[in-house]
Amino acid sequence: MKKLNSVLIILVASFTGLLAQDFDDALRYSQIFYGGTARFMSMGGAFTALGGDISTLSQNPAGLGVFRSSEISVTPQLYHIKTTTDLNGISSDYLYNFNLNQAGIVANIINNKKESGLISLNFGYTYTMKSNLNQNGLIRGVSNNSSMTDYWADVSAGYTKDELIDYVADADLAYWAGLIDTIPGYDKDYASIFWYYGDSAFADYGQTIRRLISTDGSTSEHSFSIGGNYSDKFYFGMTLGVSRIYYVSHYEHLEKAGEITPYGFDDFNYVLHYENTGTGFTAKIGGIFRPTDAVKIGFALHSPTLYKINEYVYDNISSSFTDGENRSYDNNPSRYSYALTTPFRALAGVAIQLKKIGLISVDYEYVDYSAAKFSETGDGYDYSDKNDAIRNSLRATSNFRIGAEMRYNNLYLRGGYGYYGKSFTNDELNKDLDYNTFSVGTGFREKNVFVDFGFTRQINSRKYVLYQSTAGDAISNMSIGRNMFTLTFGYKFGY
Repeated sequence: MKKLNSVLIILVASFTGLLAQDFDDALRYSQIFYGGTARFMSMGGAFTALGGDISTLSQNPAGLGVFRSSEISVTPQLYHIKTTTDLNGISSDYLYNFNLNQAGIVANIINNKKESGLISLNFGYTYTMKSNLNQNGLIRGVSNNSSMTDYWADVSAGYTKDELIDYVADADLAYWAGLIDTIPGYDKDYASIFWYYGDSAFADYGQTIRRLISTDGSTSEHSFSIGGNYSDKFYFGMTLGVSRIYYVSHYEHLEKAGEITPYGFDDFNYVLHYENTGTGFTAKIGGIFRPTDAVKIGFALHSPTLYKINEYVYDNISSSFTDGENRSYDNNPSRYSYALTTPFRALAGVAIQLKKIGLISVDYEYVDYSAAKFSETGDGYDYSDKNDAIRNSLRATSNFRIGAEMRYNNLYLRGGYGYYGKSFTNDELNKDLDYNTFSVGTGFREKNVFVDFGFTRQINSRKYVLYQSTAGDAISNMSIGRNMFTLTFGYKFGY
């Protein structure tokens, strides 16, 4: 086999690569799909101009000014996700998750019985799950043109075997596991065991590939808000948000030889595990203008969220051969700390009240994901290359939401739709990745008690990269469907 050239390989899917802190991580913690009450969810989250729902504290805090009384509510949720993959064969996996999607309280501070001036002032607190990050996935197929060992051979080029641990630690594991080795006559060029370490002009593939993917966690926010009503014409509000990240990513990559076993190779299993925990702070301001009794116009600005993130990562590899030899190696666990600044957001909306029959609400949201930025927190690490990758790989996008509600006595029927636009540039593999949500729901209100139910389905498709190499790539189509069953119990008081 001819000498390999050093290549730069950018892995564009989550779960790949030894370390995080890439543009996928920046996007994951910047995207918001707005969890909330069952009413909010069933109307597609289109509440920028509507207000009067406790979910608006994390979207447009001016909606807090619409409240005329105090309120407390809690919203549990059943979350179901199914992931279907295709790598020369279709596989699927799923999971169920019970979570607290939202809980909060609104307290009336000022309630003036007058028609002009400051009519009311309210304080509110909510806990909201912004994005549910739980997912299982199974990718399985036969590879006839490449192996993850070829990826390790590529990224090792330019380093001696003693330097691998310092520069490409996962490839160092592959070396000691007998999966790659230097090409005869060269001490900085490598080939995989499928190429007989460079002694053959042809590779022997046909091995079975299986990757098990598991992620757990969420991004959530504690919102502390104040909002008021001025003359029933203008509603205003502001929120201090304290966001939390908890994310665990784990995958196992197995390759098992077929009938041909180069150098007696049988199989290998590579495990990568990392955990992110972090806290961030953001500020939000908003207003709702009511030019007529039937029309509301809303706007809101969200400042960037400033995160401090702690990361824990480890990986290991095991290999076995037909002569009974087994090898197993681990890298020492590593810990990192870094900062992430997410982009600002701008929201606008219009809501129309259809007398006492119902209402319709439409939202627009702008966010520029390319403005996300990593920075160091004391270790002096230079994030300029990672930030360049963010600017080159992500882009500004527009999100749209629409919701409607119909009323019949104490019964409410609701529906909604949301579109979350493409966030990758046209040069990226996942340039067509977007999200669509469809929702329906119902509610019942009697005096100061209400119960709401909502169902939301979110769908998206993407390309998942297992690895890329000069020998060939392993890329799986991935379709993801999320079903969210949301139930809200609420109580109003302080009339």
